[in-house]
Amino acid sequence: MNDPVLLVKECLKGKPAAQKQLYQLYASQMLGVCYRYTKSMEDAEDVLQEGFIRVFKFLHQYKGEAELGAWIRRIMVNTALNYLKQSKKYQNDLLFDKAELHIVSSDDPEVKLNAKELAQLIRQLPTGYQTIFNLHAIEGYTHVEIGQMLGISEGTSRSQYMRGRHLLISWMNNTAGNKKLGYAK
Repeated sequence: MNDPVLLVKECLKGKPAAQKQLYQLYASQMLGVCYRYTKSMEDAEDVLQEGFIRVFKFLHQYKGEAELGAWIRRIMVNTALNYLKQSKKYQNDLLFDKAELHIVSSDDPEVKLNAKELAQLIRQLPTGYQTIFNLHAIEGYTHVEIGQMLGISEGTSRSQYMRGRHLLISWMNNTAGNKKLGYAK
């Protein structure tokens, strides 16, 4: 069944085969989304399972206005954020200080990394930086939206994003330097 609207209708009728197909269609992609917000694959799998529970619970609210994958992605992001807020091992990492930073250069580094290397660097960011970086740079949320989602000010979101970005640039420059010198990272 390739038609998402028909697949949703079949899921809403409670048909297990349709529910399984919906899960199989989106699970691997959504696991990647969940993994971007957590520090382990085990945590990402927990978020994925909780996210799909929410998908099936709220599937009746899907109106077909947005692409089904985008609708599911938003649920996964919100589920990941809730997981981070509720998990004891992530709570301290999500404490954002209110101090504003000076403006960090917005110049893009002249570093070429492949997507996998960049993803690995992003995962090494402290959880708060990683979360805000993913929400803004990857998911496309504004700092106002991020502030509302995380219960922080727009300014805090901006400063945490810039700190994370600055750290990434530093690591990227370091990684590129190591590659030029022939060091394995």
